[in-house]
Amino acid sequence: MTILLSEDDELILRTVEHHLKKQGYHVLITRNGKEAIEILKIENVDLIITDIMMPFATGIEILSAVKQMNKKIPVIMLSSLGQEDVVLEAFNLGATDFIVKPFSPAELLVRIRRFEN
Repeated sequence: MTILLSEDDELILRTVEHHLKKQGYHVLITRNGKEAIEILKIENVDLIITDIMMPFATGIEILSAVKQMNKKIPVIMLSSLGQEDVVLEAFNLGATDFIVKPFSPAELLVRIRRFEN
């Protein structure tokens, strides 16, 4: 399974990347939404894990881009916001899951496994 991980917090990015690779996932990383959207244009990914608040393009904009590309990719949103309106907007745009920071890598792995074939 190829996972696109988009996160601007370097510590979270490296921690999650480490745990995903340890479980055998192929991980593509980006540090902003613009990079994530560019990768989605050229790579086939099975799952997207993205922060909501990032430079250049937000996680919400990544969701919109996925929709515009007509790709059926599950998206797990990460955010420290926890604001109901942001969560609802993410779900309305097609997010499949939402995790509030801080979170445990074990919790994320359980949620990822739901999308394995």
